[in-house]
Amino acid sequence: MSVALPPRLTIGEARAALAALEPGLGQSGNGSGAVEVDAGALAAFDTSAIALLLELRRQAQAIGRTLVVRSAPAAMADLAGLYGVADLLGFEATRPAA
Repeated sequence: MSVALPPRLTIGEARAALAALEPGLGQSGNGSGAVEVDAGALAAFDTSAIALLLELRRQAQAIGRTLVVRSAPAAMADLAGLYGVADLLGFEATRPAA
């Protein structure tokens, strides 16, 4: 299963983005495997994006899945590392900074 982050994810958009992404988590099938979060479109974000990913991880675990973040901007992975949660979020193949 895969969900995609919007191009902009700041505190102003976080609540609406979470509400838009949650239905994708509900399509959980048999509860195995990973929920993949495509961060490829993400261009503007703040720490709210990290909080949103942590909430998606919590929800994924509640249905027996793991969370993997793909194509995240390098700055997002760096920010997650600064907060000590990068390993929790399963970042894969970050994009270099523009």
